[in-house]
Amino acid sequence: MVGGPMGRDVPALVFTREDRRRYRSKMQQCLEAFAQMLRESRFESERPQVGLEIELNLVDDRAEPAMRNSEVLAAIADPAWSTELGRFNIEINIPPRRLTQGGPDAWETEIRAALNHAEERSGPTGAHLIMVGILPTLRQEDVGEAALSENPRYRLLNDQVFAARGEDLRLEVDGTDRLRTYADTITPEAACTSTQFHLQVSPEEFPAYWNAAQAVAGVQVALAANAPFLFGKELWHETRIPLFEQATDTRPEEIRVQGVRPRVWFGERWITSVFDLFEENLRYFPALLPLCDEENPVETLDRGDVPELAELTLHNGTIYRWNRPVYAVAHDKPHLRVENRVLPAGPTVADTLANGAFYYGLTRALVEEERPVWSRMSFQAAEDNLHAAARHGIEASLYWPGMGEVPVAELVLRRLLPLAHRGLEHSGMDDAWREPLLGVIEQRCVTGRNGAVWQKEMFHHIDATAHCGRHEALRRMTETYIDYMHLNAPVHTWPVE
Repeated sequence: MVGGPMGRDVPALVFTREDRRRYRSKMQQCLEAFAQMLRESRFESERPQVGLEIELNLVDDRAEPAMRNSEVLAAIADPAWSTELGRFNIEINIPPRRLTQGGPDAWETEIRAALNHAEERSGPTGAHLIMVGILPTLRQEDVGEAALSENPRYRLLNDQVFAARGEDLRLEVDGTDRLRTYADTITPEAACTSTQFHLQVSPEEFPAYWNAAQAVAGVQVALAANAPFLFGKELWHETRIPLFEQATDTRPEEIRVQGVRPRVWFGERWITSVFDLFEENLRYFPALLPLCDEENPVETLDRGDVPELAELTLHNGTIYRWNRPVYAVAHDKPHLRVENRVLPAGPTVADTLANGAFYYGLTRALVEEERPVWSRMSFQAAEDNLHAAARHGIEASLYWPGMGEVPVAELVLRRLLPLAHRGLEHSGMDDAWREPLLGVIEQRCVTGRNGAVWQKEMFHHIDATAHCGRHEALRRMTETYIDYMHLNAPVHTWPVE
């Protein structure tokens, strides 16, 4: 989850106090330039686009982790693919598009073609791709220092996190089993593989879309949970959430209890401007990678050109909000995106696109409501929903205004699916196109089955019938998972046998 957002390679170096002072000054310049651009309405927002990033794990022929991302990327030879933090991860960036571009099956066809091409190319290297929130066969010894990808930026990031902490990371998750361990690198974070949905919005609409995304984050995670196992232990339905929060925590215990904000952050309030989020980034978080660009953003603006705001975007890439604001320049025009980061990868492309349709449709409908949900719901309730959903998955009960605490399946079927249909309809998606996508979400709720539920049931079935030992049961489950993933039938239809 670290690789892509940092956005550029960095040299291996040591930072001085002067570097940090200069970077702080440069970020302030960027923020001033950004404020001026917001005042002058300089943003591209006429053609709202959606985008998608998928992080994948690499496994060998026995579904064990394969530390081969360099070889796999060389074999794929496509700039859409890039490294991630761990040698057993890669990421694909699907090009941005209009939501309804090309007809109902166009996006799915494009994504499946890209993934199938990558699988064919990676096969001869002895590695295969799997879309899953946490690779079930991953052992703790797989995520030591040797598992860091070769790119120097990961080593640099690792060193800066531990310099800030001054001590090893503590990982602690209580589920069916209990995990209690320490890590001396950030590589356990590489176990977290996610799907990230992007939505380009105008500066005026950004606060409403960000607030809506925050309000539904818990619902998204409950429906799509797909990470119940870590280091051989059965933990939360979406263990990726607490693991990611803990594996990049730069705060020793004493700093944490003083109320210093974590780098993996839900936030603490609804916003009224996108500026709020970038200003918080500067106010609360010291730079992890104080690398200065040559550009003077204010001078660039004064010339009538578009600044890259390199320091602002690099710093933003080291603050892991579950819904992150993104500033970017494409075709010489600046734009803003909401990057939705709460979802795990997988299980299938069909499930991924159903999750996307639900998210895009629901957020649009909530933004268009006369009384926004965030005016009727505390920010803390939205954050509590996220953690309840991560712990209990599709079996969670979540808070929603006007309904109180309610089982997530009931909340979605009664209240949120009709809203998602309305939002997609207003986006120009007709009924024949919406029904199959949102029908997958509906059937998950009806059957109570998502990726996490299937993984748990299949593991226990193998464990009870084969008596082969815990890791072997997880390995066999993962092999079966990969077979079904390639069939692309939504996970609620997968049998346990």
